[in-house]
Amino acid sequence: MDVGSVRVGVAACDPAGILASPVAVLARDRKRGADLDELARIVAEREATEVLVGLPRTLSGTDGAAADLARDYARHVARRVAPVTVRLVDERLSTVEAARGLRSAGVSAKAGRGTIDAAAAAVILQHALDAERATGVAPGEMVQA
Repeated sequence: MDVGSVRVGVAACDPAGILASPVAVLARDRKRGADLDELARIVAEREATEVLVGLPRTLSGTDGAAADLARDYARHVARRVAPVTVRLVDERLSTVEAARGLRSAGVSAKAGRGTIDAAAAAVILQHALDAERATGVAPGEMVQA
């Protein structure tokens, strides 16, 4: 998933872990946690074996406020989906790549606003799937519930 302060983009892959696809864009709900409830429903419905949360590090590789937000959100997700594993994975430039892909598909910036977060989540997931396939090692860092 691609976690933002306003929205959360969600993607999923096929059972073989080959191809990532956008699933949904959820509005953040800090008061009631409706977004977390919906994420837990999606994880259960899709019988997910792992959840990946994008970690927006700076270009120099350090954590800033956005990374802190993602780490906190990932902990909340981990509590909701346990015993499913939750990992934080580097997501530098995923939104830029998603926007570029939407533009090349002929989607205007205005029309793409509602889908960019899910497209970015698909980019994050696809990079993680490709990295794991290439190395044999699960990407990122485990999140404790």
